[in-house]
Amino acid sequence: MGQPVREYLLTLCVTVAVTYLLTGPVRKFAIAAGAMPEVRARDVHREPTPRLGGIAMFGGLCAGLLVADHLQNLNAVFTASNEPRALLSGAALIWLVGVLDDKFEIDALIKLGAQMIAAGVMVIQGLTILWIPVPFIGTVALTQWQGNLLTVALVVLTINAVNFVDGLDGLAAGMVCITTGAFFLYAYRIWFGYGIEAAAPATLFAAILMGMCLGFLPHNMHPARIFMGDSGSMLIGLVLAASAISITGQVDPDTMALFAGGERNATHAMLPVFIPLVLPLTIIAIPMADLVLAVVRRTWKGQSPFAADRGHLHHRLLELGHSHSRAVLIMYFWSGLIAFGAVAYSVHSTSMWIVLAIAALSALGLVLLLLPRFTPRAPRWAEGLVPPRYRHAERAAEAAARDATGTEPEPARPIAAGVSGVNGATAIGPRSRLPDRRKAGSAR
Repeated sequence: MGQPVREYLLTLCVTVAVTYLLTGPVRKFAIAAGAMPEVRARDVHREPTPRLGGIAMFGGLCAGLLVADHLQNLNAVFTASNEPRALLSGAALIWLVGVLDDKFEIDALIKLGAQMIAAGVMVIQGLTILWIPVPFIGTVALTQWQGNLLTVALVVLTINAVNFVDGLDGLAAGMVCITTGAFFLYAYRIWFGYGIEAAAPATLFAAILMGMCLGFLPHNMHPARIFMGDSGSMLIGLVLAASAISITGQVDPDTMALFAGGERNATHAMLPVFIPLVLPLTIIAIPMADLVLAVVRRTWKGQSPFAADRGHLHHRLLELGHSHSRAVLIMYFWSGLIAFGAVAYSVHSTSMWIVLAIAALSALGLVLLLLPRFTPRAPRWAEGLVPPRYRHAERAAEAAARDATGTEPEPARPIAAGVSGVNGATAIGPRSRLPDRRKAGSAR
């Protein structure tokens, strides 16, 4: 077990390093190229921030695939399957369209068509759903057209779900990284634990996707120095969709039954992937819920489903009174709880402890949602590791200011500077322009 883990760790580290080192030069290039739009009426950040962070993330993807191709255990993924080449082809196309959109803001229909074409490119090269394991029925083989249409729909939905949630500094990259970590554990268990080689490409894709997000996060955390833009959000959405499609539509449940010790155990092991839509819904449940709610909300108001607004889940957290950092951490918490909870339940679906733990953590998450103005304080030995607002010294300074002025200090605005409003409300929606800031309350 040690050697494959070391190779995955090496691939992850190379992807992180390349993405991190490229982000600085890419930021300078974005500023020089003018991919740094002015603050608009619907934006809540105060200073223009460059986009095109997806360029660095695509460089990390290429570096990760290149390194994996030269490693002993991971090289078999490239020789036995065409899926890595299919992923790279689709990723290159969607990344190029994203770069052009970050610079020139291309039409919504063009972006939608590009997403479908990118999915089609992967389908042509073999990255497609072949069958669906259905409970109480068994494995249902799909026709070529059924598999192709389902694959394209899943790719488009996942891309837009990730892009919808890309509204705060570090939110999209962090959520995808957390949920992909859970997905990696699940895919690695199927590949190395059961010896099913068909799960190897999904495991590799998950490791590289984690590296892309981890390398970009230091530059994108609040206050962000660069945004990933559509070139980054659509890219990581496509890689995540490719991982889910690879393990959902390529791993035969009958093979799982042989290695899992029977059909019942195989059913428990394959629980998150009974239906191809279940896995991405589980892994990115929060972004997908945001996508569905946004479409319903905008359609109910008579607007286009791709019209930008300020009704996303992270915006609601800010309106409740949560700070920027806390809103991001709450979204991290729920993403990790759902993703790791689903993976843990698929491993031990008969254990009540897992169900109780998930219920207890869900209750804790609800409490955090209802206490937006509660500011925890770190112990004194950890004050150097946390932001100033969580330190005892900061609390003492606030008390001194109160004593000096006799009034309460003005609370910080719930919507802080640095919210990445230009990251893109949707992957295919146009960026609206409002004439004045008085209408900003109805726009994203």
